[in-house]
This record gives sequence, structure tokens and C-alpha cells, in this order.
Amino acid sequence: MRELGWEKRQFGHRARLALTPAQARLIDDQAHAARTMWNCLHDWWTMLPKDKRARAAADAAIRQARKEIDWLRVLPAQAAQAVLKTYFQAWRNCWDHRADAPNFKARLRTVMSVDIPQGRDLQITRVHRRWGMVNIPKVGRVRFRWTKVLPVGKLANRENRITGARLVKDGLGWHIAFRVQTLESKPEPHTGPEIGIDAGVNLPLALSDGNHQDHGRGARLPDGTADRDKWLNPDEKAKLLRLEQRAAHRKSFRKPKERSSHRLNRTYDQIKQLRAKATRRAVDWQHKTTTGIAQQYGTVVAEQLNIENMVKSAKGTIEEPGTNVAQKSGLNRSISQEAWGRTVTMLTYKTARHGGTLHRVPAPNTSLRCSACGFLTPGSREGQATFVCKNPDCGWSGNADWNAARNILHLYRIGLVAIPAAGRAVVRRTRSAKPATAR
Repeated sequence: MRELGWEKRQFGHRARLALTPAQARLIDDQAHAARTMWNCLHDWWTMLPKDKRARAAADAAIRQARKEIDWLRVLPAQAAQAVLKTYFQAWRNCWDHRADAPNFKARLRTVMSVDIPQGRDLQITRVHRRWGMVNIPKVGRVRFRWTKVLPVGKLANRENRITGARLVKDGLGWHIAFRVQTLESKPEPHTGPEIGIDAGVNLPLALSDGNHQDHGRGARLPDGTADRDKWLNPDEKAKLLRLEQRAAHRKSFRKPKERSSHRLNRTYDQIKQLRAKATRRAVDWQHKTTTGIAQQYGTVVAEQLNIENMVKSAKGTIEEPGTNVAQKSGLNRSISQEAWGRTVTMLTYKTARHGGTLHRVPAPNTSLRCSACGFLTPGSREGQATFVCKNPDCGWSGNADWNAARNILHLYRIGLVAIPAAGRAVVRRTRSAKPATAR
């Protein structure tokens, strides 16, 4: 066995916190202070002339604000410095044409979070098999759900350690996301077979060898309408519908520019809890499915999809209204729930960790071309899940998503030589975007 060497690996691990009501209020105050500090920093930065903008001046302004404003002092000094660092990184992304310019953070539309940049402040200990303890600055010792072996105590050293964490709040409460750094041996090249994957709505992941991955949750309700919450059971869907109707009823009594009532906000929180539960189930299925694919296959080929354009609204304008708006809206919702981009992201780093590779090929005509004869015959795609080749010399029939997966793998094997120039253009980057090596 040849020596493959070692490499550093950085990843995150998210765990649920078990907070007392007092601890939850303290972390809420810190998150609101961090958001307010971002807004004050952005207001101060955009107000100054460009020749007077400097990071040292921004740092001095933050220090002075924490001395003079009491409710900003609840945010630890290291967390305040993390806000400044994140703000400057947002501007660098804008200057490098990777993102839009940073803006103010709204209270209700912003994810509440607090950064803990120093790993030594956490002081993590394991209590027993299911729970651990972590120290949160200005909050104290907090229990968290122990679901993964972490490099703490005797397992921690210079190469294997936790470098920091971030507190994040969703509909299910506060969670802590650890930043973990480990030193692992480089994996041997994966000798598994090649596989083509087509992402769909009715069949989530169709594989070219027929080993399709389905989460068992239909994309449509029995009456034919689009299912808005396929990851919830019937009782949870009925509860969500009642909550949405209750929220709409209570919202009808609110006057323009009037703040929402506590009852309406409480209803919104209950809706967020159900949405977060559905998202958690979807991510859990994606993690388990992508891990199995990365372990079984050495080369994974997926489509280069422009999901942003695929989920655009079909409403149109007043002069030129769109057609089939409701059907397109349901399709967009189903595509968003499947989260194809997140699936490809998981496959990218999981295949690399197991010694495999992931390749992406252009998507045009992969679902319309026959995988048996290679011809584009009009009318072959008879339905969402049915493909029957209309070529008189072929006549192959099968699942439409399976046919697309076979075409995706075939494009990789032939090196994209059969794709016209117009089809290959979709993989080019824009002129304003810089290559990853230059970033």
C-alpha cells in the first residue's frame, strides 16, 4: 500500500442547544445587538467619504459604541470584531464581483446569529453519551446534543481542534455550529463504477444504472395540485393550513404601517417551526442519500443546471400576462423543495472525501434525446415520467428521468464532443467573474 500523505480538512458540525428561558433571552439580546451593530457600521461606512474609509477607523468606532451604548455591550468583544470582519468580507465579495453590495439587515428577514471566533472560549466537555457542555461568552455553560465525536479533551491537538463556533436560530430554536479542523490521511482513488444522475421532481434522483433514490414523498396531492409541504405528514399539513388561515385572518385587522400583534407573531413562529421541521427532514434525507452514493460510486456526473432561471415566475406583465401561472408556481415550489443545488454541493465534498470525483455536463436536450439511439425525435417525451422513442428504427421506452441520467453519463464518457457550441456555452463563466484560483 503506497503512502498517500495527509491533508487538512475543515468542516462544520451543527448541534441543538438545550437552553433555559433566561439563557435564550441572553442569546437573543446578543443576536439583536450583532444585527444592530452591522446596521450602524454600514450606515457609518456609507456616510463617510471614500478617502476616509478604513478598517482601523471602523474598529475604533465599534469600540467607542460599545462603551457608550449599554445594550450593545451585551455582545462580547470578540463577537463584535467578528461582525466587522464579516462586513469587510462582504465588501470584498462585492469588489470581486462574487456578490452584491452589503445592505442593512432587517429585523424580521434576517437569520439571528452570534459568532464565537475563538475556539478556546468554548471549553467543550462531554457529559455522557447524548449530551455535552459548552461555554458561551456572557451566557455561561449550556448543554448541547452530542451526535458526533469532536476533537476535544485528549483528542484535541494542534492539527485536530475546534477553531470556533456560531450560534444560529431557526424555527426549532438555537443551534451551535462548530468549526472543526482535522488532519486526515488522503483517500485512495475510488475504484467504484461511473454513474450519471438526473435531478427531478417526481423522482428526486434518477441514476443511470437504475438504482434510483426516492424519498417516498409524492410531488403532488391526490387531487393533482402541487404539494407545498411534501416533507410533512397529513396531520402536520392540516395544522399548517389552519395556522396560515389564522395568520391571514389576524393580518387583515392590522392597519398600514402598524406593528404586528403578539398573537400574529406567535402564529408566525408556529408556522416557522413546521417549516423548519420539514427542512430538517429534507436535509437529513439528502445527507444519507449523498453519503451512500459517494461510498458506492467512484465517478459521479450531474447536470449543470441554472436553477435560478428555472424557478422564475411566469406571471409576466400587465401588457403581456403569462400563461399557466398557477401550474408554473407549483412547479417552482416543488423544485425549490427538492434543493438540487444543495444535493450537488453535498456530492462535491463527499465524493472528494471518499476518493471519487464529481463532474458536471450541460443540461440541454438530456431529457429529450433517446439514450439508446441518440436521436432527438419530436414527441418522444410523452409525459413527466414516460419516454418512448419515436425513431422507427429504435422504439426504446422507459422512465424519462432514467433516460436523462443515461444521457448525462454518456456525455461525460464521450467528452462532450457531441454537444454543439450553443450547448457548451452554458458552462462558461461570465466575463465579470474571476476564476476560483485568482480569488
